[in-house]
Amino acid sequence: MADENIEFAGDFNLPSIVLHNYKNKGRPVDGGNKRGVDIKHMVQEFNIFESMFSGAITGSMVLADSTNLIGNLPIQGTERLTFKLSTKGMPVIDCSDETGHPMHIYKLSDKQQAKDGMQIYVLHFCSREFLRNLRTKVSKAFSGTLDQMVNSIMTDKEFIDTRKDLFFQKTRNQDKIVIPNKRPFSAISMLCKRAMADNSKHVGYYFYETTKGFHFRSWESLCVRDNKEPRKPVQTFRYMPMNIEDPDVDDKIVHDYTSVEDYKFVNNFHDVAANTALGTYGHRVITHNIYNKSYREDDFHYHNEYNKTSHTEQNVPIVDTPVDYDDNGISDYAESRVTVQPTSQFVHNEDTGAFGIDVELDGKSEGLRESLVNQTIAGTRLQMTVKGQSILEVGDVIHFDLISVENRTNSAGAPDPQYSGRYIITKIRHRVTKDDYKMVLECAKDSVAKAYSNGPDRFPGKQPQP
Repeated sequence: MADENIEFAGDFNLPSIVLHNYKNKGRPVDGGNKRGVDIKHMVQEFNIFESMFSGAITGSMVLADSTNLIGNLPIQGTERLTFKLSTKGMPVIDCSDETGHPMHIYKLSDKQQAKDGMQIYVLHFCSREFLRNLRTKVSKAFSGTLDQMVNSIMTDKEFIDTRKDLFFQKTRNQDKIVIPNKRPFSAISMLCKRAMADNSKHVGYYFYETTKGFHFRSWESLCVRDNKEPRKPVQTFRYMPMNIEDPDVDDKIVHDYTSVEDYKFVNNFHDVAANTALGTYGHRVITHNIYNKSYREDDFHYHNEYNKTSHTEQNVPIVDTPVDYDDNGISDYAESRVTVQPTSQFVHNEDTGAFGIDVELDGKSEGLRESLVNQTIAGTRLQMTVKGQSILEVGDVIHFDLISVENRTNSAGAPDPQYSGRYIITKIRHRVTKDDYKMVLECAKDSVAKAYSNGPDRFPGKQPQP
């Protein structure tokens, strides 16, 4: 493990990994009063996991132990872990006591005898907020905008009581909501489904933690700024050889940071059957108004709504040409998914529905929300392995340069019209070994790099009616 100078892409600074037990046993740390045991020499693999679909950071360490640290420290699952991880010229992943936020051990698993006098096991750790979520419940009535409610849950000493940076996108809807004895993250998840972005038609938020803090924001805010200008990519990646001696490469370290070791597409938007069943393209929402004993049908049409919100790129990933003899496009089948949901106004003496807006808009809002979620989860998802870069976090925009297959032999070949372009990082695995620091990125996009051309107005092969 590197300590001082970064000599190559994948090199890193990780001066120590200190384990603090409940008795504060061990040697003084950095000359201070805090005590602990530096276990860096025992760590064979060190992982940190971030996800847009998880409320907190988790991690794991594989230890080769010849000193019976489990019994001598001892380790029981209530220890703290402090460290600082960084790469060349990039921000530090700071989990120190002094300037950052320590991690917390919560489990020991996979203990086995490797050889005589050596045992191997895995220590699992998480952020403090992960455990606060398990130890507390929210039973409280909130009023105001939904971002204010989330901020209250995160900072209240009775709930999460976080000391980390919070990144919030304002919501345009407000309401009175009673949280009935839910875990804090579960309560926030409920608010995410109702959240509507300020100055936008986007419905639905994501709540997640990265190495830089907590985020409560819409997918649209990850793609564009408040003025709808596309966010600049934090990094550009290319699938190309890394170990090269190219005189045109000014900085080999920078060059290797942009290189992709391997990649695969774990999902793609062309699973038309799945997206049809999920209601991505067409969705009928029937809302039953309990207050006035009426019901309403609202049909969601993917192609009509696509350009009303911002995406990674504004090119629709599937055309609206006829797909059957009835000459209907893929978004014209509203009964692909039918949802029935109750709604009502005046629940808290407010003339609003489930989203804190006009009750008549509940069906349209729910249809749009479901489609936007599906476009991310069931859209194009790319997984790739790159050299570790501590600047990257979940939610960042990256650009993936992928040359199309037919242009692979041409150095000036055109990029793949569908799979190249802008992606949002949705998951990161930081993987550190004794040799190097790598990252496994999972990225998503809800568009294509180049728009498809228009197709025929009639289903191919259909005979005109006399």
